[in-house]
Amino acid sequence: MSTFETEVKKGQRFEFGKNWQGFLTTLTDEKIKIAEASIKEMLRIDDLNGKTVLDIGSGSGLFSLVAHKLGAKIHSFDYDPASVACTQELRSRYFPNDPNWVVEEGSVLDEDFIKSLGSFNIVYSWGVLHHTGNMWVALENAASLVKKNGTLFIALYNDQGRKSKLWKKVKEFYCSGIFGKTIISCIFIPYFFSKALLSCVRRRENVFIEYKKNRGMSITHDWFDWLGGLPFEVATVEEIFHFFQDRGFVLNNIKTNNGLGNNQFVFVRYSDE
Repeated sequence: MSTFETEVKKGQRFEFGKNWQGFLTTLTDEKIKIAEASIKEMLRIDDLNGKTVLDIGSGSGLFSLVAHKLGAKIHSFDYDPASVACTQELRSRYFPNDPNWVVEEGSVLDEDFIKSLGSFNIVYSWGVLHHTGNMWVALENAASLVKKNGTLFIALYNDQGRKSKLWKKVKEFYCSGIFGKTIISCIFIPYFFSKALLSCVRRRENVFIEYKKNRGMSITHDWFDWLGGLPFEVATVEEIFHFFQDRGFVLNNIKTNNGLGNNQFVFVRYSDE
């Protein structure tokens, strides 16, 4: 049994890859275009021609796909074998046998693996590093992969103090076994659904459709990600800003979240410290 399988069996890790497999069945050209627009907006670019991009925790493979469509040479990896399979599936659909898109299994916490990768113009990791089990080491390793004058684009859960601690308890119960998963799903899925329906009425729009404008994501698949996403760590905006400032990075773009969601950061590495 692999380390990943052991962690899942012990209730220490959510199987993100299985959730991504479901997401891929909903993927459309429209969602791909929305994801493309979100990358262009945050990175403030029109294309990625001639750039090398590392996708840490590639998940569904959607953003590796988008970066490659924008002209980048891509290296994708994930710790979850099912997520690796998802990324490989998207490469097979759109860029079969393309040598400029490498997909492999690996951990951002594996020092030897990280050293083998080299460095990149852009290192991308959206909503991943807080799920590694050692977020600060993961951040350190991600930073080491950025070339001088290169870019780091990450998204991390916002620290909401007591709320974040309570949410971690929910995730732990969900991942504890079939009983916990059933109880948490029976409580929260109807709650999420009802809340979404009320938003439809209040805003006079279909929020289930509108949600895909959020980076091309699927609201129902994100619900299960929120409920089960272990490991789970959080950080304040200030903590992340100072962490990367101390390592020679300058903040280039930011999108904050006042709730439990992700804060998005784009840093540029201006020194080799």
